[in-house]
Amino acid sequence: MAEDEDFSLAPLPAGASLSTLAYRAIKDALAGLDIYASPEAVRLDARRLSRDLGVSRTPVREALMVLEQEGFVRCEARRGVYVVRRTRDEIVDIVHAWTALESMAARLACTRASDAQLAGLRSAFPDFYGEAPPPGAAAYADANIRFHQTIIALGQCPVISGLAENLLMHVRGIRNLALRQDGRGERSTREHAAIIDALCTRDGERAEQLVLTHGLGLATLIEQSEEEPAWSFEPEDADAGHDLGIPHRSGAIG
Repeated sequence: MAEDEDFSLAPLPAGASLSTLAYRAIKDALAGLDIYASPEAVRLDARRLSRDLGVSRTPVREALMVLEQEGFVRCEARRGVYVVRRTRDEIVDIVHAWTALESMAARLACTRASDAQLAGLRSAFPDFYGEAPPPGAAAYADANIRFHQTIIALGQCPVISGLAENLLMHVRGIRNLALRQDGRGERSTREHAAIIDALCTRDGERAEQLVLTHGLGLATLIEQSEEEPAWSFEPEDADAGHDLGIPHRSGAIG
């Protein structure tokens, strides 16, 4: 993974503690990473995080402790803080969980989303209509994850949205990795277009089933893959990793 990979910082609300603000900023940044793009370990530099967020190391350390408890990072004595990557079996479980959430969100979207929201899906995702993207196409990979996030949002269920947020870091990377395989992009576009059609006609049962089939197909692809990409991180490989901070985008916390 490139050392200068961007973390995107969302505007931070006032009134919360510095450790809470640091936690939110780092967690949002982690959700934007493609942590399975490289076999190298992804290391977080607490000093850089402190500098980039404009706070002392104490709130950053407190934020990282919470993120470790939640399973997003691993703190290794005398080594540093590393982003946690999952094993193949764990990834399959994560995809199953995301698929369950997204399929229900699709069903809910058919009754909760506005006509304008549903009607705008085709124009919002033109990549799903036309020629299949080449393996590894970055623009399509971005549209792909944005589409799945949109379905979650259209369901308008805060509980589903909150649970899905905690899976996004892994789902993003695995979906991107899957799209690099021949034939996956063509199948993905076809299935996405069918999901949009079901949503636009407010066919909740069909939308739910199509999303379920789409997600289970990804899980099967992972299970049957003969390659072993960067599923997991072992502490003894830590020295090969890159240090990442959070580049300034929206200013310091304060």
